[in-house]
Order: sequence, then C-alpha cells, then structure tokens
Amino acid sequence: MFDALEATSAAVAAIADSLTDWSLPTPAEGWTVAHQVAHLAWTDEVSLVAATDTDGFTAILQQAMQDPVGFVDAGAAELAADPDLRARWDRARAALAVALREADPGTPLPWFGPPMRPATMANARLMETWAHGLDIADAAGTELDIPVALPHVAKIAYKTRDFAYTVNGETPPAEPFDVFLVAADGSELTFGPGDAAQRVTGSLEDFCRLATQRINVADTDLVATGDDAAHWLTIAQCFAGAPGAGRAPQGGIE
Repeated sequence: MFDALEATSAAVAAIADSLTDWSLPTPAEGWTVAHQVAHLAWTDEVSLVAATDTDGFTAILQQAMQDPVGFVDAGAAELAADPDLRARWDRARAALAVALREADPGTPLPWFGPPMRPATMANARLMETWAHGLDIADAAGTELDIPVALPHVAKIAYKTRDFAYTVNGETPPAEPFDVFLVAADGSELTFGPGDAAQRVTGSLEDFCRLATQRINVADTDLVATGDDAAHWLTIAQCFAGAPGAGRAPQGGIE
C-alpha cells in the first residue's frame, strides 16, 4: 500500500513536471493544473498533521466547520498561487509517506470523516492522487500509466458502495454486490461473495475511473446485472463530499 502510494505520487509529479504551463485547464471546471497540484499538496499537508499532531488537526477541523463546503477548494485556490507550490508538494508527500509508515498500524488517525487507520489513509491518498493525476494527464495530453494503483482504488470503490447511495439521499441495498474486474494484463480482481444476484463486470481501470467520476458509464465497458447494480454505476463515488456531477458522455465505448 505505502509503496503504491509513493509510486503513484511520483508518476503524477512526473506528468506535472512535463508541463511548463500550470495554468492549463483540466477537465474539472475552473481548475487548472496548478489547482490540481495544490489540492494534492494541501491534502497531503493536512494528512501529515492528522498523522503527527492531533491538536493541530483539531484546530484545522474547527476551521473547516466554519465553511464545510468551500474549505477544501479555498485551500487549493490559495496554494495554487504559491510560488513554492512544487516544493511544498514534494515535502508534504515525502513526509506523509514516512509518517504513515511509522504510525501505529492499529490506531485510527483523525480525519474530517470517520477516523482512519494509517493504511486506510494511505489508500485514500492513493485514490485521490490517482484521480487528480488523471486530470493533470488529460491537460498534458498523455496517460497516467500506473497499474499498481488500480487494485487499491478499486477496493475503495467497492467499499464505498453504500456511501454513494447515502450521499445521494438513497437507501443502500441490503444485499451485497459482486464485482468481477479484468486488468490490462489479463489478471482478475473480484469483490463480493461470488454468488450475488447483483453484479458488475468489466475493466479494472474503467471501474476505477467511474468510481472517481473521471468517466461516464456510457464510455466504459462495464456491464451490470440487476437493476440495483445498474443504478449503482450511475451514482458510484469513492471520494468524500457532496455528490459529484460526473463527466458527460464522450460518445460511448467502441
């Protein structure tokens, strides 16, 4: 997990470094490459505080409660204008990697939502770094090729099924779903009991992109069996916060 987080951060940083202009727009409306990097740096810095300074994180949490909706975006906007942004991101992600490795694996760390164990926080940071890395890669006209990240992102995507329903004001289905995914190298990844009536099959990367709302379900090869599973694919969301608008369809998968 920790190695995958560091590899993913390094891959995203390499794409960002390939750009001389961080004012380029990304698929996220109103966000440039600088905003994307700033968001990653800001969240890594806050995660570092959560992992090393409980009182310090409590102060951040109290500040966030004054503007729960705009707090994160405001932090990204402010940091995007910092001339030291690139160096701050390096410092934050490197220090966080060390802090999460050294933290007591069984002791949950405070967060804006439920507390998370260090490995879970690392997984959350990996998921978000990968997702925002896709936006940066889109701006750069390239691909974020980091297969090691995908099983970890998919795990969060599966575990947050009920969250996706709840955040949309819906009641999660009582029965479990099965998810059967195939990676680019032909390897398979499965979640669920194995005999569920509701199931999703398809590409591992498409599933990860959908759950991070970086692709419309119409542009994936994902196939749902059962009405509940089909509906889940329209609301899947593995990141915290209000329901995202998702991406408009680009014409469907060929």
